[in-house]
Amino acid sequence: MRSTGRVDKLNRGKRGMRSATISVVAVSCVSLLVFGSKQASAQNPSELRSPSEFSGIQDPQTRSRALFTEAAKVIMNPRCMSCHPASDSPLQGNDQHIHTPPVTRGNNGGGVAGNTCGACHMERNFTLLEKSSYQSIPGHPRWGLAPLEMAWEGKSVGEICAQLKDPGRNGGRNLTLLHEHLATDDLVAWGWNPGLGRDPAPGTQERLGELIKAWIDTGAQCPL
Repeated sequence: MRSTGRVDKLNRGKRGMRSATISVVAVSCVSLLVFGSKQASAQNPSELRSPSEFSGIQDPQTRSRALFTEAAKVIMNPRCMSCHPASDSPLQGNDQHIHTPPVTRGNNGGGVAGNTCGACHMERNFTLLEKSSYQSIPGHPRWGLAPLEMAWEGKSVGEICAQLKDPGRNGGRNLTLLHEHLATDDLVAWGWNPGLGRDPAPGTQERLGELIKAWIDTGAQCPL
């Protein structure tokens, strides 16, 4: 009888251990799901409104200006603005401070001999393993500064809008090519996949394309 009691006690102990293990695993899974959900939602903390949400604005010109103002949440975001500076130095961070280490534009926006953008910025984002003040180095095959005539820094929404419509200051694009550039260019797409440690641009590139198309269709009016 004593032997049977010990066996029963041992079995109860094993069952308790299994229950505890299951509980720990369940809690861990829930924690991972919650963490994953938070990570996913953090990818686009500010959503862009869809063109349909502006359909209540009866006047086409007013609606067109409102559509561009919404699209400007991306265009004027640090992920885009930092590569369209008004000086020869790129900007960094959400506060858009001067690039560290010091670099300069060069003739084609890719830096100067011995200090090119490509010396640090590779073809894709690079996550750092060692401890640093930043967590990753952004990358793209065409990484570099936009030409000075395409500078947006320090300009209003209306001024940037007028600039984007001007082929002499937008890379020679008409409105159709401008829409294609913003809606499909993979360098523009980097703004939503900027690498660890950076906030992405709001919304999605697809939504930005929808807004720009609707803006063009309503007359491509610029905010006053």
